[in-house]
Amino acid sequence: MPKRALITGIAGQDGTYLTEMLLAKGYEVFGVLGPCPGAFADRMGQYEGRLHLIEADLTDMASVLAAVETSAPAEVYNFAAQSSVGQSWSDALTTTDINAVGVLRLLEAIRAAAPHARVFQASSAEMFGNAEESPQCETTPIRPESPYAIAKAYAFHLVAAYRKSYGLHASNGVMFNHESPLRSLDFVTRKITDGVARIKLGLMSELRLGNLDSRRDWGFAGDYVDAIWLMLQQDGPDDYVVASGEVHTVREFCEVAFSHVGLDYREHVVVDPAFFRPLDVNIQQGDASKARRVLGWSPKVGFSELVAMMVDADMERLG
Repeated sequence: MPKRALITGIAGQDGTYLTEMLLAKGYEVFGVLGPCPGAFADRMGQYEGRLHLIEADLTDMASVLAAVETSAPAEVYNFAAQSSVGQSWSDALTTTDINAVGVLRLLEAIRAAAPHARVFQASSAEMFGNAEESPQCETTPIRPESPYAIAKAYAFHLVAAYRKSYGLHASNGVMFNHESPLRSLDFVTRKITDGVARIKLGLMSELRLGNLDSRRDWGFAGDYVDAIWLMLQQDGPDDYVVASGEVHTVREFCEVAFSHVGLDYREHVVVDPAFFRPLDVNIQQGDASKARRVLGWSPKVGFSELVAMMVDADMERLG
């Protein structure tokens, strides 16, 4: 029998790339779509018979338990989340219910119905806040500075507690920023590449952004799901930082994206205070040496290649 996997948030960026990987490896995949499935079902049409879409809501315990019982998974990957730091300030209650308490519901369901399943929790570098050390690794102090980060920190510690107390094979992947053409338009990287394509095609003339000096560690989501899968193939569970190790500013991202289509970002980007966060993390840089050493993982797609890939995809979509 093929190995079974349950993926929450399956229609998102990470869920999509992981689903394609697992199906290529011969898995039978059960997926919880979430509220915005987009074109996921059409993209996965070729896998009919080995991909099963089921309904569940991390804010509803009965539905989470039913999803685990139905899928009877050997592996569980939790990507379901309210994923916007900015939105977490305007909707902190929902963010906490999904990103924090939702993980508790999922772990309880797994403990009850699939205690031998191996579990991945998508954690976030936002937990580190404005860290005093750089780059950040697995031992960097957790000092969250937004409702999103606080909820992710709760889930991170919860996974570790269930691992220790109940013997669950549960691992946290502390994910630094990872992008792709599948990234939601809510994220600044995709907002930039979509804007570049629209400006190049004459559909708009300016792109309004917030803090151009924010520095982030950006990698390709397709690379990062390789690390995610490798975590659950290890004999024991653990926590791993997944990052490129390189830092670039939002300004650099704009420069590379606009120059890829022969434009100067300075002629089109407008800094708008409305897009500044109440409290912003100035720099994030990950040290993924543990993942390299233990998992044998390393990213393959570089920064400029990633930006060009995203711009090209938006040019094709809009053109």
